[in-house]
Amino acid sequence: MKKILMIAAIALGMMSLASAGMGMEQGKGMGQGHGKMMPKNYRMVPMDKAQILQEGPAKMFCPKCGMTLPMFYRTNHAAKVDGKMEQFCSMYCLVEEMNAGKKVEDIQVVDNTTLKFIPAEKAFYVVGSSKPATMAKKISKYAFGTKEAAEEFAKKFGGNVMSFQEALAIAKKDFASDTEAKKMRQAKMAKMGAKVYKEKCQPIEEKFATAAEAKAYIKAHNSCPGLKGKPLQAVGLYLKSR
Repeated sequence: MKKILMIAAIALGMMSLASAGMGMEQGKGMGQGHGKMMPKNYRMVPMDKAQILQEGPAKMFCPKCGMTLPMFYRTNHAAKVDGKMEQFCSMYCLVEEMNAGKKVEDIQVVDNTTLKFIPAEKAFYVVGSSKPATMAKKISKYAFGTKEAAEEFAKKFGGNVMSFQEALAIAKKDFASDTEAKKMRQAKMAKMGAKVYKEKCQPIEEKFATAAEAKAYIKAHNSCPGLKGKPLQAVGLYLKSR
């Protein structure tokens, strides 16, 4: 009986070690090292599903923060700014442009049902759901073309259904605190970007007013071969700040 128990214990231990080993291997494959899957970015859509309304070499990037628009598409906004169409990753970046004293009109937002842009004034926003915010520190804002769709989303993920003007008022109220949080994040990213630039990029002498311009230059000139995602954003922020 003792032998049977010992054999069972050894077998159980071997099974546990094998399971742990599989978890570690999966983690390494994902670049985590903890056996966890990388979380999916809910806000992201495939490139061919994203409407890009602005033009120019940096059209794939938010002109305010430089983030890649399809990666945060479900919170994208767009507007005519001093007569020129601009597309933003978030309502926060839209408010930042408003606060710059420019003429902002024809504001549009992505309808999370159709993934097409609709007039923001006609949209129904779900504010404060459990889905991630973009640029804002805490409060997320997702728009829908119908009240029914917004209510269904709020039922699943929480939050309150409100108008564009109500959601905008919250974004404006939180802008100062969101900006402080953004500055801290971007400072850390730029520091990381300096290291990535030194290791992965060819020398770049140009000066850039925005991270979007820097990223567009890198893409056009293949200055940092293979660089994309977060490392590319980090290098863009570094080049803007240096």
